[in-house]
Amino acid sequence: MPAGSLLALLDDIATILDDVSILTKKAAAKTAGVLGDDLALNAQQVSGVVSNRELPVVWAVAKGSFVNKLILVPLALLISTFAPWAIVPLLMIGGLYLCFEGCEKLAHHFFHRREKSVEKTTEEITTPLSPETEATRIKGAVRTDFVLSAEIIAITLGIVAGQDFTRQLIVLSAISLVMTVGVYGLVAGIVKLDDAGLYLTQRPSKHAQRFGSAILWAAPFLMKTLSIAGTAAMFLVGGSIITHGIPWLHHTIEHIAEAAKHAGAAAAMFAGFIPPLLNGLCGLLAGTVVLLFVLGTKKLMGKSSAATSH
Repeated sequence: MPAGSLLALLDDIATILDDVSILTKKAAAKTAGVLGDDLALNAQQVSGVVSNRELPVVWAVAKGSFVNKLILVPLALLISTFAPWAIVPLLMIGGLYLCFEGCEKLAHHFFHRREKSVEKTTEEITTPLSPETEATRIKGAVRTDFVLSAEIIAITLGIVAGQDFTRQLIVLSAISLVMTVGVYGLVAGIVKLDDAGLYLTQRPSKHAQRFGSAILWAAPFLMKTLSIAGTAAMFLVGGSIITHGIPWLHHTIEHIAEAAKHAGAAAAMFAGFIPPLLNGLCGLLAGTVVLLFVLGTKKLMGKSSAATSH
């Protein structure tokens, strides 16, 4: 009898692990797009950090990401059980925040940028950030990670919605761990490319030196590309969350994309780009509205404070 019970237990465990493996693969495939955006955004956050502080900053953000997951996984399970109606509104708030942050970056780039001399730029690159500035950048990265992590967990929760609590918990935990280790491992590798290139240029081998020189040449372009992709990802992800939360808007975008497929060979080639493009435009519009609201509120509060002080 004990042997039979043990075999039954092992069979149940094997069944659960098999189900978890299949569900985790499905969740990983569904969240791959968000993973790419997460990678771009976090690589962007450490751009401009001096070499000896890059890995500590990445590690600090990674720890914040683990804390985010420790908060979000139990919260997602609780909301799914007791208040499933709250998932979409909470995601839309997160989407609006991402779009607002993207518009804030664009506004700072276009309206508050000053021309810098080569000496000034070199000084900024080689001078360590102050502890306050570094802490602010880390907090911003962790806040952004929270929104993207919530999106990943929400997508995963939709996949495991029909499963029992144990399977939901294991799959959500597995995806959270894999995504966090994967994203921040890749970010750490990307930000240390220049150091790897410098190391290779100092090797005796001519091939290693050439490869190192190529890495050093390509690294700044890669970081710039990731910075641009990170800002674009804010609108793509945030806009997608917002449009999915407004059924008529989501269906309109799908209808436009479907119509393009039947509008001719030329239009059909670009049909796949229509949904992300329209999602991005919706994200840009939503972020602009939120940014104007925030700026207007700050201005009114500033005037109110000034009037009170007089």
